[in-house]
Amino acid sequence: MDENLFPRLSREIDQLGRLCGSIITELAGKESFDLVEQLRKLVRQMHQGDESADQQLRELLQGLTERQINVLTRGFMIFLELSNIAEDRRRVRILRKRRRDAYPEPAKETVRAAIASFAERGISSSQVQEYVDSLRIELVLTAHPTEAKRRAVRRLLGQIRDLLSEGDSDDVLPSEKEWLDTRLSGQIRKLWQTDYIRPWRPTVMQEVQRGLNVKHVLWKQVPQVINDLRRSLAQYYPKVKLNQAPIIQYGSWIGGDRDGNPFVTPEVTRQTIAYLQNEAIVSHLQGCVRLSKSLSISDHQTPAADGLLKSIAAASQRWSVVKEELEKLPPRETYRRWLFVVQWRLSRTQETLAVLDQPDQPFAEVDGSYHSADQLYADVNTIAESLQATGNEHLVVTEVQPWLDQIRVFGLHMAQLDIRQDSGVYHGVINELLSKTELVPDIAERAEIDRRRALIDTMGKDFQLDLTTCSDETQETLELFTLLRRVARSLGMRTLGSHILSMTRTPSDLLTIMWLWRWSERVDGGDPNDASMLLPVVPLFETINDLRQAPQTMEQLISEPTYREYLSQQDNQQQVMIGYSDSTKDGGFLAAQWALQSSQTKVAEVAEKHQVSITFFHGRGGSLARGGGPAAKGVLSLPKSAFGGSLRITEQGEVLADRYDNPHIAHRHLEQLVWSVLTAVSRDPEPVPERWSTAINELTSISYQTYRQLVDHPSFADFYRSVTPINAIEQLPIGSRPSKRKKGNRVEDLRAIPWVYSWTQCRAMIPAWYGSGTAFENFIGTEQGDSKLQLLREMYAQWPFFRITIDNATLALAQANMPVFAWYGQLAKEIEGGQQLVDAVFQEHRRTQSALLQITEREELLQPIPWLSRSISVRNGYVDPLNLLQCELLRRGSIGADSTSVELERLIHLTIKGVSTGMRTTG
Repeated sequence: MDENLFPRLSREIDQLGRLCGSIITELAGKESFDLVEQLRKLVRQMHQGDESADQQLRELLQGLTERQINVLTRGFMIFLELSNIAEDRRRVRILRKRRRDAYPEPAKETVRAAIASFAERGISSSQVQEYVDSLRIELVLTAHPTEAKRRAVRRLLGQIRDLLSEGDSDDVLPSEKEWLDTRLSGQIRKLWQTDYIRPWRPTVMQEVQRGLNVKHVLWKQVPQVINDLRRSLAQYYPKVKLNQAPIIQYGSWIGGDRDGNPFVTPEVTRQTIAYLQNEAIVSHLQGCVRLSKSLSISDHQTPAADGLLKSIAAASQRWSVVKEELEKLPPRETYRRWLFVVQWRLSRTQETLAVLDQPDQPFAEVDGSYHSADQLYADVNTIAESLQATGNEHLVVTEVQPWLDQIRVFGLHMAQLDIRQDSGVYHGVINELLSKTELVPDIAERAEIDRRRALIDTMGKDFQLDLTTCSDETQETLELFTLLRRVARSLGMRTLGSHILSMTRTPSDLLTIMWLWRWSERVDGGDPNDASMLLPVVPLFETINDLRQAPQTMEQLISEPTYREYLSQQDNQQQVMIGYSDSTKDGGFLAAQWALQSSQTKVAEVAEKHQVSITFFHGRGGSLARGGGPAAKGVLSLPKSAFGGSLRITEQGEVLADRYDNPHIAHRHLEQLVWSVLTAVSRDPEPVPERWSTAINELTSISYQTYRQLVDHPSFADFYRSVTPINAIEQLPIGSRPSKRKKGNRVEDLRAIPWVYSWTQCRAMIPAWYGSGTAFENFIGTEQGDSKLQLLREMYAQWPFFRITIDNATLALAQANMPVFAWYGQLAKEIEGGQQLVDAVFQEHRRTQSALLQITEREELLQPIPWLSRSISVRNGYVDPLNLLQCELLRRGSIGADSTSVELERLIHLTIKGVSTGMRTTG
């Protein structure tokens, strides 16, 4: 079915390609266009095995001027941008066709499909109610620097997409089509003449604003997905109702993630909270105005319900200014009169944000403002109740309920702001505070169990200390907790999300957050409600060893009476975050996947023992090496024993644009997530057979050793910096955060994102597969080889975790391009041991591919999905030239070519953006 849509895609890409070619000819000259075609032809011949093409390519590349490299890079990159738009449009057409073909039955992997499957399986209404009640999906926006496109470029691409969509109409006139084509040509011309590289790094606040670029899509699509669930339940399970808690909500790290980012100061966090609050209130005000314009119902025709009239009367009596303004409005248009009250109260709520502009002042209440989203919900629900009582239920469904859902999802805060810090920072702060105040002078020397006791014994104790004598880190930390306490008092705890501790290793790491939160109760003399303000404390386990130790850490933490009591006040809800990126960087793909999976299972066992409900927070990136891939399949692969329907996932970097720029794709992403969570929570637990767990433990041990042999090689650091563009990536002005946690040249010193980003650029993709081949080969190559292979095939067929692990590694191998990586490998020929490392990568690639084909019983990696194999092959024809241009620039830089370093660096950055565009991922 999908293949029938390829001709249309091909025609559209051809149209855009011709248009792009004509613009290159007009703006850069015919010789430039001929050069683009010459390079593309030689790369194709190289892949076809033409030995002479390789030498011709080297001669061509070495003879290029910097101006020619600039034109070539931009030409291939812009064509790939246009191809991406065409492919996204094809995806939307396929989604819509599938829905049409399935009707009146539900399409696959939709919300309605999940509920329909419950009915087919004979699941009772009471059980479905439990599933729905447990449904919680929180998507957390992060500013990890993987979004390489400037906002100006994204805007132009969006306008090109819209123009193409306008031309889809069946009744578009020939003259209109000509005008659309003219406008399309104009947009592509602008794209050609727009800088792709930012002149400097964005500030944190610019990242905050950039992260909310997708707000208008979220604001509309989330209520639609919730409505899908509401309608599906009405069809199949009319007795089941949605509860008051939102099934989907959003959080954010942007402006709160201080781990290794010195630019996220308390002042920036304050500005971020104010910005998020204001965005939410402005959106609610716009919704209020729209509804007021729409609800022109007159009491002369249909009298409003008494509840609405009483609410208006009460507001008039309470606020004299409201009474005066209402006298100016038509007396019989009750709905509009009440919406004026709501609008006035929202405007007053906006004024409360002024407290955040006075960070040293306690909160002063603004009369008439909403203190919580619940109050706003109640006022809007009054309209819904009146409409229902007067026979206008359709208006409730189509116009009021979406706003009610937006209030539940986005509240008055838009997205809860998480705070993240490294455990080492708080460790040092506590050491300084307790030693300087002489509460515990020897705190730094104390063993873990004594340290925990000291923290608990001193928690909430008063002390005097001249903070000006403390380190900058301690002063800033206390300033942060002062801000958080004031925000909690003035705007409510729902404004704040979780407090996440990176590199959590011990229970005392987490008790430091509790200690500092208790300290903040003294701010501004205290508040009677402080004791009820509970800050969620969240460990983040990232390395292989920390993931293995997580069950013991959580056992010790939950067993601590003080923390247990704190947890009981939060309805025994504990969040645990697991890091996909750093675990993969630490131990390689296969070892990391199993460490993540087994850690969840064992932590869940600890939680069940203590009757605590665990929500795992999955720190996934966009790429396969960082836990990426289809989010819905990832949910289905989670261990059932560790999943109860509550899910938190990061939405990082370029994922935001890919998933949320297009409303249709955004809706699909959200509905697939809801479908997968409902499907996963309804599964019966299936214990992992001992033979499977024994096998995976053996495999991951070998894989880990193989991976560490590579990255621990004495020459690896120099090799890595030669065969990847990591040096240039570290200088890319695409994020406010530094690319390293600390100085050093080891793998451990790098952040996971630049690590994956650089291996994606050189097309080796080793973080997503390296070590697996040796593990499988050794496992199968024993005396019981045939039976071991059959065991792996059994695991692949029956174990969702193993299947998605193999599938993701398979996809990474398919995306890798070893002939291209060979060009990068030649950049390491002068490094001692460099060729040995290049050979190791090639050998491991061959082992891994051979093993995966045996396990999956296929002749080709992407045999079940030929359209994807075709897409990668076609796309390589335009990405590979960018890679070779990048190699040439890296070669020139390594030999100190006669070139301005600034221009050389700019061109390398441009090729990085071009390859990212073609691969549709960065890191």
